[in-house]
Amino acid sequence: MSAERLQKVLASAGIASRRDCEAIIAAGRVSVNGRIVQEPGLRVDLEQDSILLDGQPVRQPSQRTYLMLHKPVGFVSTADDPFERPTVVDLVNVSTRVFPVGRLDVDSEGLILLTDDGELTHHLTHPKFEVEKEYRVLLNRPLDIEALRAWREGLPLHGAMTAPAKVSLLETGDEGVWYSVVLREGRKRQIREMANSLGYEVRRLIRVREGNLLLGDLPLRETRSLTEAEVAELRAHIPAPEEDARRRGGEDARTRGREDARTRGREERPERGGYGEREDARTRGREERPERGG
Repeated sequence: MSAERLQKVLASAGIASRRDCEAIIAAGRVSVNGRIVQEPGLRVDLEQDSILLDGQPVRQPSQRTYLMLHKPVGFVSTADDPFERPTVVDLVNVSTRVFPVGRLDVDSEGLILLTDDGELTHHLTHPKFEVEKEYRVLLNRPLDIEALRAWREGLPLHGAMTAPAKVSLLETGDEGVWYSVVLREGRKRQIREMANSLGYEVRRLIRVREGNLLLGDLPLRETRSLTEAEVAELRAHIPAPEEDARRRGGEDARTRGREDARTRGREERPERGGYGEREDARTRGREERPERGG
């Protein structure tokens, strides 16, 4: 096994998502070969290095767990909740430690994935990978032309524009109007806040797709294991090691380029002369001045 960044190794071992693993490292809970490490990025090899989390050895799981849950309203999308609210993990009956992939609001329902594969979690939830998520959204009234255009082209939310969304009408009923909304980003309570900013109320919100994975007819509160084909489709979002290295190399090169530019700017800036240099200049001036005749 080749050396990889510590947060990636922890995520691959099913500890948590890569982002959460970075927080775990920063909290001083991880040691490598007997030394506490608090900076992510240290390259380690799980087969060669002794890595402990809270004093317990970190090991690579022999088999991954991939589950789909039809989340009901009233459950938070975390493994643990400081307010002791029911979590999506409470609905899952497995012996392995799993965590949710991304978030689904407590008052929303539908498809949520749970796994012990932290690397997959990172690539499904990181904004730069733009994994599509589709929702059925019940609004209190139909979107007018301007509101529909705003959703489709993006609108300002908390000081930043939202990415364009795919929005289409599904059906109209006594309880309101159903729309399909497809996003490639996942801001907190994004659909509800977009609707609210335009004067609409979200009455129900159901996630029905993540990537190519469909909720289908899975009953509410029930789970099922993903098929090998479904797992393969999800893991296709993870770039090959050489592609990942090229991307990191490009990011590192851009960082080095900015640092080199700043360094060149400092080197090319003329330095002010010190006391000795000023004295030399005055001396040269006296030497070059023609002497007066006697």
